[in-house]
Amino acid sequence: MPTIVLASQSPSRRAILERAGITPEVVVSNVDEPAVTATAGALGSRAVAELLARTKAEEVGARCRTASDRFVLGCDSVLDIDGVPYGKPHTPEAARRQWDLMRGREAVLYSGHWLIGGSGAVGAVSATTVRIADVSDDEIDAYIATGEPLEVAGALTIDGLGGPYVTGIDGDHHGVLGLSLPLLRQLFLDLGVTWHTLWNRG
Repeated sequence: MPTIVLASQSPSRRAILERAGITPEVVVSNVDEPAVTATAGALGSRAVAELLARTKAEEVGARCRTASDRFVLGCDSVLDIDGVPYGKPHTPEAARRQWDLMRGREAVLYSGHWLIGGSGAVGAVSATTVRIADVSDDEIDAYIATGEPLEVAGALTIDGLGGPYVTGIDGDHHGVLGLSLPLLRQLFLDLGVTWHTLWNRG
């Protein structure tokens, strides 16, 4: 049975796979995300998301891909606001700047996927439009104070405390959580693996 190594510490990505019948092995990458983004130059948000996903998959794959039926999946997301990619803000000040830009507006969340295994490597990016409520300053301050938005792309989670501030989405709802199941199924098909052969939960 093929094994999926998830090169991500995201609990949301792991939970998505588990709900879909797959328990992955988790190996967190050692990639310096800000450094990779800094070298991306004038790349657009979609390309940055794929570059980060590829870099993570390749770094983890070099360390732990030991068999032909062992697949390494790297993922990363960026939120596009006015053509500018925003990743994890890391600090309350950066999170506040992002929220001031995106409240009451639409933004596009790009989630990059890179899969290494079998006969090679393939990648793709999902795009989901996110409509964000016109939240007040007090709501933003309270949300940032929880710490939740500091280590997630775009300073927002739809499956956590930030959920009430998302008024709607257009696109794959799994993509908003950072891992598109339909897209991942296609990537496995591109490598000659059918999805149901990956199920390893009862």
